[in-house]
Amino acid sequence: MDIRNEDNAVDKLVGITIDKAFIDSVANTIGTDLSKYKIIEAEQFACSLIQVSRDGKMPIAMYAGGEKAILSPAYSMFEVIDKSELLPSYLMMWFRRSEFDREASFYAVGGVRGSLLWDDFLDFRLPIPDIEEQQEIVAQYEAITRRIALNERICANLEETAQALYNKMFVQDIDPDNLPDGWRMGTIEEFCKEVRSGGTPNRSNNRYWNCAEVPWLKSGEVQNKIIISAEEYISNEGLANSSAKLIPADSVIMAMYGGGTVGNVGYLAFETSTNQACCNMICHTKEQSAYLYFYLLVNQDKISRLANGGAQENLNQNLITSQPIIIGAENKLFALFVRYMTALGKVNMKLRAIQSVLINTLER
Repeated sequence: MDIRNEDNAVDKLVGITIDKAFIDSVANTIGTDLSKYKIIEAEQFACSLIQVSRDGKMPIAMYAGGEKAILSPAYSMFEVIDKSELLPSYLMMWFRRSEFDREASFYAVGGVRGSLLWDDFLDFRLPIPDIEEQQEIVAQYEAITRRIALNERICANLEETAQALYNKMFVQDIDPDNLPDGWRMGTIEEFCKEVRSGGTPNRSNNRYWNCAEVPWLKSGEVQNKIIISAEEYISNEGLANSSAKLIPADSVIMAMYGGGTVGNVGYLAFETSTNQACCNMICHTKEQSAYLYFYLLVNQDKISRLANGGAQENLNQNLITSQPIIIGAENKLFALFVRYMTALGKVNMKLRAIQSVLINTLER
């Protein structure tokens, strides 16, 4: 299907992520002829066939928006012809399977720059159960999705409330030269028990990466929230033979560099190692860690503006740890916020695991 925005009636521009979701596009469209862009509507699909073998994943998603949108003509589009035989939501679940990505990557190996040919994609086969069974499976999956979204909204509200309280208690009407008894101005370095950097084991040594013994966190995973798990693991041997170090749970992390992550903050809910782009701040108590976490969130923009460099802006450990902070003001309130947000994050991790099991049953 190929319906173009010929009359420029649609101006909502979207793109597709590697994680199979539509997002509002941030592309600069000044001077771009949007009449050549493709129009997409609810329950229609779009995908990118480029570099599938390199990425190991195929960006493909079903559009669920209430209004029409446009996307780059580089995307291929299609839709289900008979929805009484195949539910679009069921098909999207099929595309989320890891086995689908493996198959797509396999066929893309022979393409130009690792791209998947459209005809090869059309040749993919899938079992289609009765529509009633599809409806039941989709209903179960979507119920879990709604619960995850609800928990994420609760977490966002808790974080917003905690930041507002921090502002009220430690920013507004606070005179650094006339602090309450027991409070004093210091630096993050003084405040912390220890600050550690990270490292990356040699990627060419398979022994360092083929054993899931030690979680290994990248700065790109630091996304201004509680960090529940890591995407990658290294071996104990890889940890011992690199500059990577174990960072204890309840540490606070700030991303120093990496595409779009400079200044991002995270509260660590588990022991892990990290890459060298993470500034890992270890505190004496959970209360101090929670206080530091919200301090960094509230002051994030100010600290991020200190980043320097050319093509890639960088923070460094000294810049971060030299920032002024009120010492002696931490209390249990912010640790309670972190505790509740961590609990919700762990529930969502389990719910996503259930979703993965449900998706994998489609293979049978």
